[in-house]
Amino acid sequence: MKLALAQTNIKWEDKIYNINIAKKFILEAKNKNVDLILFPEMSFTGFSFNVEKLGEDDDFTIDKIKLISNEYDIAIGFGYIKKCFHENTLLGKNKYIVVYKNNIISNYTKIHPFSFSNEDKYFISGSSIVFSSIKDITFSTFICYDLRFPEIFQIASRKADLITVASNWPIDRIDDFKLLLRARAIENQCYIAGINRTGADPFLNYNGSSCIIDPFGKEIISIENSELLLVADIDKNLVLNHQKNFPLKTDKKYNLYNKYNNLLY
Repeated sequence: MKLALAQTNIKWEDKIYNINIAKKFILEAKNKNVDLILFPEMSFTGFSFNVEKLGEDDDFTIDKIKLISNEYDIAIGFGYIKKCFHENTLLGKNKYIVVYKNNIISNYTKIHPFSFSNEDKYFISGSSIVFSSIKDITFSTFICYDLRFPEIFQIASRKADLITVASNWPIDRIDDFKLLLRARAIENQCYIAGINRTGADPFLNYNGSSCIIDPFGKEIISIENSELLLVADIDKNLVLNHQKNFPLKTDKKYNLYNKYNNLLY
């Protein structure tokens, strides 16, 4: 499978502008025979807590991206805010969707809202790890702060050849982003793709650093602070052979881990 990451400078809270910019990246990806193109977290709004203004209770963004997917015959991953109500309070879900033509093939809600920035006051947590497939590649999608929780990656990697992390990860903590992506690849012996934005919003600065890491923890491709498309091939056999030749997963002691997890928490 050929994968592309679109590292974009997201214009603050302007869906139409950002979707139009995304179309240019999608056309470039199509011309490079890409099967799946991925955009950063909250792809067309930036990392905003304005659920009332930007949240959707219809399928506005999904329908727009489905039209583009049909036009270019390519799978597209993107993030958006979905409105929901919890105990009669309007909240959001930080979503990451993959569409192919008229179908939603992956539908993920961020499991770990970023409490450090009060995201958890505006967004509810997801409760599912999602698996999807394109060609022979099974993949799971996570979002930004999820990267700091290795447990969900260990679960996902039992089925997934590729785990993706769509982010709005600021420059102040970018070294953590780079290090954790490599660590997750090494620990889980699968591909890890980190999709970050560049530019700035009213509160934070970003310098990209999107990359694709192979199952050995080596960078296949990366880019710093530029609006560019990264493209790489994802090879299922590389994952399977590495897991067979270096049998880390078969040495795990899940019963022991679960025992102490239940005792300590």
